[in-house]
Amino acid sequence: MPQLTAAQLTQFRDQGYVVVPGVLNDAQVAAGRRVVAAMLEREPPEGVGVHFLWPKLDDGHPLLELYRAAGVGEVAGQLVRGELGLVEPDQVQVAITIPPWPHVPGGPHVDGITPCLEDGTPGTFTVLAGLWLTPHEDVDRGNLYVWPGTHLGFGAYLAEHGADALPRLAERPEGPYPDIPLGDPIQVTGLAGSVLFAHYLLAHNIGGHFGAAGDVRRETLYYRLRTSDHRARWREVVTEPLVEFRS
Repeated sequence: MPQLTAAQLTQFRDQGYVVVPGVLNDAQVAAGRRVVAAMLEREPPEGVGVHFLWPKLDDGHPLLELYRAAGVGEVAGQLVRGELGLVEPDQVQVAITIPPWPHVPGGPHVDGITPCLEDGTPGTFTVLAGLWLTPHEDVDRGNLYVWPGTHLGFGAYLAEHGADALPRLAERPEGPYPDIPLGDPIQVTGLAGSVLFAHYLLAHNIGGHFGAAGDVRRETLYYRLRTSDHRARWREVVTEPLVEFRS
């Protein structure tokens, strides 16, 4: 299991994301791709572009077993404060991008504000873990766009306007992200087998795949992780965006 360095911890706190290489070995990447291929046979995509599947992770599900075997939770746990534990995910987003899809996102979003949970609160979480089953070494190949540092600006916005302003962002015609300085986005890159960890409030969006028809599609598994007491104090968490994380 990779041990995060001080520089990686600092990058996550300051920029809201970090890519950790070598979390999955080649055999685990291949196993994950076989599971995804079988799922897509049952629910085939319609044409090019993005295609999402949202399987529930019952005990014994192969994508939960992959998460456990690769130690994703243990690596993510190095980001959060030592007294906090992460709950195992009960669902995964299988994100596929099929070329050619020359798409550039117009702006960012934040997850979990529509639809809300059954109690009416937004579906916030602590950290997004994206397992890369295909290479992300080049840009414009279905890479995720991120706006570094925006988790801090978003937290400041919610501290000023109140945590309950978060679900109201879904009503914005400009998109579900507040009107804060964004800076320039980057496309996150790295090797297959890497894991992207991103703060819940970080501005992000999916990018296009500018490859030719028949090029390797982009395959990522997104697990949304939260600390054990996150639900009870989500308002504090989104208004103090570093409160759950190691200094």
